[in-house]
Amino acid sequence: MYMKKEDLKIVYMGTPDFAVESLRVLVEGGYRVVGVITMPDKPMGRHGSVLQSSAVKKYAESVGLPVLQPEKLKDEAFLEALRAWNADLQIVVAFRMLPEVVWNMPRLGTFNLHASLLPRYRGAAPINWAIINGDTQTGVTTFFLDHEIDTGSIIMREALPISDTDDAGSLHDALMALGAQTVLKSVDQIIDGNVVTYPQKDLYDGVSEFLSAPKIFKETCRIDWNKPLKNLYDFVRGLSPYPAAWTELVTSDGKRQVLKIYQTEKRLVQHQLSAGTIQSDGKSFVDVAVDGGYLRLLSVQLAGKKRMDIVAFLNGFKQIAGCHVE
Repeated sequence: MYMKKEDLKIVYMGTPDFAVESLRVLVEGGYRVVGVITMPDKPMGRHGSVLQSSAVKKYAESVGLPVLQPEKLKDEAFLEALRAWNADLQIVVAFRMLPEVVWNMPRLGTFNLHASLLPRYRGAAPINWAIINGDTQTGVTTFFLDHEIDTGSIIMREALPISDTDDAGSLHDALMALGAQTVLKSVDQIIDGNVVTYPQKDLYDGVSEFLSAPKIFKETCRIDWNKPLKNLYDFVRGLSPYPAAWTELVTSDGKRQVLKIYQTEKRLVQHQLSAGTIQSDGKSFVDVAVDGGYLRLLSVQLAGKKRMDIVAFLNGFKQIAGCHVE
């Protein structure tokens, strides 16, 4: 071993909950994290008067780590402060694109944890897209940063099965835990001096490199009821609990309301109904007719209301008869 873990100075960069777990296992594992970089506090509340710290900042402060929150990553004062930490290695988990002047700074480079088996699902929303596309396996990858986004040389890939009942929330938590362990193993390889990287193009298979994970917008989340049953089921769970798939519920008198759908089940039943037709007993179930059967709605949220199970929803929404979704 050419260095001890106490000697390796690490700067950690991350923002959301997903990034807290990797930082926590480094700190609790006795690794030498000399500083943390996260997003500036966000104005919250009606007039933006309350500043909300990132999940990573809250954790870093709770264990006494110094924190930098640059607005701009090329800002000279920030770069000076970062240089002063004199990191050997930088680790990035769910942060933002780094300029070369930042990722090239430490002598051992900068590595990133990405929540997919690269080269599959480069981009901002890999957890969601893996489920939306009906994959039965995903995982995490650590790789050294270079000029393009999510294209650097791979250190480690660890796979994880996706079950048919997983949603984006459960998969996020499983990948967060797996990711933290993979970060630790990657750091240990770097400390031991036996890290062997390989280029992502070694894994190109004519499919993976073309499956991307673009950022998800509100319009992305709108349900297209003409799709087959399995696709719709995967679409809903891939966006649940956040940002949530949505549709327009249209009452018999033509009134439209946005309905978010969080949980469904597949019912493989033959029918002759047009897509989007609702079948319901008004008390215990709502089935939407689609290609290949019915999508049974289990958990929904009407605009302006709380998320609720279907029985509670029907209890308050008496005009379900004659409704359809678009």
